[in-house]
Amino acid sequence: MNILVCDDDREIARAINIYLENEGYTVLTAYDGRQALQILDTEEIHLVIMDIMMPGMDGIRATQKIREKRNIPIIMLSAKSEDYDKINGLNVGADDYMTKPFNPMELIARVRSHLRRYVDLGSLKKEETETVIRIGGLAVDDRQKAVFVDGQPVSMTPKEYGILKLLADHPGQVFSMEQIYEQVWNEPAYNPENTVAVHIRHIREKIEINPKKPDYLKVVWGIGYKLEKPARQE
Repeated sequence: MNILVCDDDREIARAINIYLENEGYTVLTAYDGRQALQILDTEEIHLVIMDIMMPGMDGIRATQKIREKRNIPIIMLSAKSEDYDKINGLNVGADDYMTKPFNPMELIARVRSHLRRYVDLGSLKKEETETVIRIGGLAVDDRQKAVFVDGQPVSMTPKEYGILKLLADHPGQVFSMEQIYEQVWNEPAYNPENTVAVHIRHIREKIEINPKKPDYLKVVWGIGYKLEKPARQE
């Protein structure tokens, strides 16, 4: 299991890391909320230990952002002991709250408890299911930003992935080149035909058995493109 420890006090973060690593966990460290979010975007994390009072983005705001996408357990740490801070932390989505200074063995016990609940009650499996879109033999894993065809990984550029994810999120729905460009490039579309067409061709070369006769990424002439399950896999 991978645990993210986020605390601007490096000595406390280092001490927590030692205790967790001694228990066999893999530990990643962040020193403010923004850094924690960056790690969560690139690494598979199963539990977060989050300090509240930090410069930049504090633990409350970071927890709110995490909860927009993830259902992993979050244990909050704070030097504050007032009920308001505890209630505020729990209200924004934290699963547990510990006041500094704390007993390291108690923290370890709570980590074990939350991870056990996270796995045994199916939250981990549910989260993995919700982040993977499957269309026939094509799988788009948005948590890892990875694409697989018949179980084999396929390398994608960020824009290619963005186009494929957009179409995979709406199987069977036709998107014009203008719609694709505006949603993937996040800017107004001015003559996007060549740009989008080139990326579509590259995607087909990577996911199709025969790019000239695509099974997944279909063109609807005069309108745009759509992603659908191959007829051979119906």
